[in-house]
Amino acid sequence: MELQPDRNHPLVPIIGLGTWKSKPGQVYAAVKEAIAAGYRHIDCAPAYGNESEVGAAIGEAIKAGAVTREDLWVTSKLWNNAHQPDQVLPALLKTLHDLRLDYLDLFLIHWPVAFKAEVSYPRSREDWLSLEEMPIIATWQAMEECLGKGVVRHIGVSNFSIKKLDDLHRQATVPPLMNQVEIHPYLQQQAMLDYCRGQGIMLTAYSPLGSGDRPKALKSAGEPVLLQDPVLQGIADRHRCAVSQVLLAWAMARGVIVIPKSVEPKRIRQNLQAVTVELQAADMAAIAELDRGYRYVDGSFWQSEGSPYTTAGIWDE
Repeated sequence: MELQPDRNHPLVPIIGLGTWKSKPGQVYAAVKEAIAAGYRHIDCAPAYGNESEVGAAIGEAIKAGAVTREDLWVTSKLWNNAHQPDQVLPALLKTLHDLRLDYLDLFLIHWPVAFKAEVSYPRSREDWLSLEEMPIIATWQAMEECLGKGVVRHIGVSNFSIKKLDDLHRQATVPPLMNQVEIHPYLQQQAMLDYCRGQGIMLTAYSPLGSGDRPKALKSAGEPVLLQDPVLQGIADRHRCAVSQVLLAWAMARGVIVIPKSVEPKRIRQNLQAVTVELQAADMAAIAELDRGYRYVDGSFWQSEGSPYTTAGIWDE
């Protein structure tokens, strides 16, 4: 299954392999397994700390003739410490070096949050750059320049609210192709979906399975477990499939690209088979009732002492 919401947009495989939280030593095997299983979309980021291994796996798959470079859609992201215009191209070239690629299919601004160069994670107010100090449009213009150099085919954003996305869309010479945000039945993002459809912007859902394996520091006490939801379990039982497949099929039925992460061969292949699950109107209606506006990745980690950012300000909520 492929997605093409607008004839002027490229075909993007509607399901890809996410690599966030995939540990060194595991992600290499996971990418090799995914490509062998039929995945043609790999989602990466330098912040995940594993692009070198991802690149080794992609390179070996290409060398072995399992795929060609043109068969693959590879996405990566610009980390928060490279928002300054003169840092954008060097950051992209570093990612290309690590991934052993000549170009990216898609390059995203990872967060609407900026640090000073060489700051991995801010420890004091001096480490941060506010969006007034480092406007998103200035970063975006540097990304637009990367398009002309042939090192990236498309550019977009991640974790952008409708307001931030609309502001960028109005100012940009090249509009964003994609917004990658958290989407699942507990955070359905219908307003975002409607806005993006109207503007011809694609949506990718991260944490489509509820990100139950994310670090403990990013979890809240008593948070709901998406994969244990009884409504979803009932739908899975009726379709004789896994709850994870219901979650992915639901997103894809809405025209949303999904990038589930797994390093287990069985799960990697099971997730890909979600494209064969056809939910009924009654299933979609039942899932629509589950929305609770709940973020598993709420961005509160950018709200530390001295930070110019708040969770309300990031999401404009």
